[in-house]
Amino acid sequence: MSRLARFPLHSLAPRRGCTTLLSVIVPFAPHEVEGAVLLDQLQALGRNTEIVLVRSDGGSLPKGLEQAASEVGARICASPLGRARQMNVGAQAARGRWLWFLHADSHLRARTFTALKSFLAPDQPALGYFGLRYRGDGPALAHLNAWGANLRARALGMPFGDQGFVLPAAWFERLGGFDDHVAYGEDHLLVWRARAAGLPLVRIAAPIETSARKYAEQGWARTTLQHVWMTAQQAWPEWRALRGRRGAARGTISVKGTRPS
Repeated sequence: MSRLARFPLHSLAPRRGCTTLLSVIVPFAPHEVEGAVLLDQLQALGRNTEIVLVRSDGGSLPKGLEQAASEVGARICASPLGRARQMNVGAQAARGRWLWFLHADSHLRARTFTALKSFLAPDQPALGYFGLRYRGDGPALAHLNAWGANLRARALGMPFGDQGFVLPAAWFERLGGFDDHVAYGEDHLLVWRARAAGLPLVRIAAPIETSARKYAEQGWARTTLQHVWMTAQQAWPEWRALRGRRGAARGTISVKGTRPS
């Protein structure tokens, strides 16, 4: 059992007819080896929550995790391969009013749960995200990547999936879920759609730690440059489209507010 202190999430009264406040959705790639630590830590959530683990069709969960999931009452779903598809399947199976998307290599802290409770308490629609930290399983320079990711999220409104998106299930459905037709950046595109729809982005003041092993395996410089390039390729057209929609909206308001001569 996790040493993280439980907090009374059940004290946040759910809406009438809904008994589950929060569904935690965790997708697993075919060769994923992590997840046991996260599953243990999620026991701190307590009542009125559920955990949904989503493996790929024909794949399996990391060794021992299926048994551990059964022991703690986590649900297991299967989905066509692909993180976006798996998260969408998990969201469809979820029973919670709020959805919290985590990666299998995410590690949480006690204050992560405390901050989550504070975020959920007002029951105001928003897309929440946490601060990003990298664990010590990669190069030291990965800490610069975490600093840049947090700055990008705060200054440019561009958090990514490693930061643990949490949003109302109804809004996730309204936004169309994650785009499972793109090769990468489904989390990025969800954020742009949320911004275009007027769903506020809210930084939750607590960290989520994630593995930095990709920087060790693929090289820090190569991985960093690749991420910057891919992000820019997606962000530029999305920013132009968002700016165009806002400009059109301002023009409509201006025309409606014009007095006849």
